[in-house]
Amino acid sequence: MASVEELKRICSQVRRDIVRMTNGASSGHPGGSLGCTEYMVALYFEAMNHSNQFNMDAMGEDVFFLSQGHICPVWYSVLAHAGYFDKSELATFRKLNSRMQGHPATAEHLPGIREASGSLGQGMSVAIGAALAKKLNGDSSLVYTLHGDGEFQEGQIWEALMFAPHNKVDNLICCIDYNNKQIDGDCDVVLSHRDLSAKIREFGWDVLEVLDGNNIETMVSSLKVAKSRTGKGKPVFILMHTEMGHGVDFMVNDHKWHGVAPNDEQLVIALGQLEETLGDY
Repeated sequence: MASVEELKRICSQVRRDIVRMTNGASSGHPGGSLGCTEYMVALYFEAMNHSNQFNMDAMGEDVFFLSQGHICPVWYSVLAHAGYFDKSELATFRKLNSRMQGHPATAEHLPGIREASGSLGQGMSVAIGAALAKKLNGDSSLVYTLHGDGEFQEGQIWEALMFAPHNKVDNLICCIDYNNKQIDGDCDVVLSHRDLSAKIREFGWDVLEVLDGNNIETMVSSLKVAKSRTGKGKPVFILMHTEMGHGVDFMVNDHKWHGVAPNDEQLVIALGQLEETLGDY
């Protein structure tokens, strides 16, 4: 287990990777990636039972599905720092013939990726299937997902939200990055969720609300609580409040950074706010 200070150092380096990767490709999605850094670091370095000796079946291991595939820069960076592949490969992000495409893909056989994602709304259905497969195989491991709040405007999400509690898929922990930002503006303006927590509870989920998803200690403890609630007849849902662009002041809470890469001048400013802790790739 890593110490809190070690986890903070990983978070800082992951954020540096995100802004450098998107700048290097002149494209990508830095805002949500920066906002979900603490969740992803807590997941891979504390919560999940996983091996970087990747196998697709994952018998006896926890698995993770990134439904909001556009924030793959944070996932690629975390996988690299967790030893799935050499971090020098991060320099190939969105480049021709790279294993690190702009949305995760399985055809490239990048270790850690079990689902091609990017078409929003599908990840929860895939995760439910994986969770049911684990039950059928007598595997007590858990399945985790991460979703965007804009993604919760997709109809397939709500079908899956009904299906999981009805079928007692209680080895599943779904998390929503609730930053109230999507590509066209605030979610409340584009299509309001209203009381999302109450809706999901009414569907039959065990809901855990996390008020500061950009605090690594909070995320570590919240994932521990979520794990303790599995196996009790209900799937677990984490409603995680974050800031889009967290860690880079000119990106914070600005939906314009949903899918815009920093230019060279902006990169210098961003890197000046993020400590290099583990060495740049």
